[in-house]
Amino acid sequence: MAYPASISVETPERVANWRPLLQWIMALPHLILAGVLGYVSQVVAIISWFVVVFTGRLPAGLAGFQVLTLRYNARVNAYAGFLHDSYPPFAFDTSDDDPGGTPVNVRFQPQLENRNRLTVALRIIMVIPAALFGIVIGLIAWICHIIGFFAVLFTGRWPDALRRWIVSALGVGLRLNAYFLLLTDEYPPFSLDA
Repeated sequence: MAYPASISVETPERVANWRPLLQWIMALPHLILAGVLGYVSQVVAIISWFVVVFTGRLPAGLAGFQVLTLRYNARVNAYAGFLHDSYPPFAFDTSDDDPGGTPVNVRFQPQLENRNRLTVALRIIMVIPAALFGIVIGLIAWICHIIGFFAVLFTGRWPDALRRWIVSALGVGLRLNAYFLLLTDEYPPFSLDA
């Protein structure tokens, strides 16, 4: 794993044609819970910022909660985006390695010790170029998702190039969030293939 946060999604060869229309509705309980976890994650990020700036280390419990939140969000977004058809579990595992059991595999290597206090202190400024890159990639992925919606609706298959772009965009977002939520000091690469 090149970057300390990675994602892979196993998309079946055939997707039921109705899934683009209704799968996001089936994901609503997960989407609501993911939104709540996102708000708590922001509070944890603020606490983590102070802890890392003053101690130079990130406690495993704070890192574990951020891992849980990012993994849960990735699984929910992949399901709501009809990239697979396995309903995600309400699982809240804080381990770095993905426990498996779903078509979405999200792994982390949080940096707990020897943190760079200066880059953490300036993180909100330093993240701006990566965030702009993430926004551009996200917009392109949104367009790909719209095209993929109609492709799956009419053919029952994801065009491989569109699916790969969307999974790569999920990876860009995951790396950006891992950096912004202080799981690592390694700057996210400006690449789809990290």
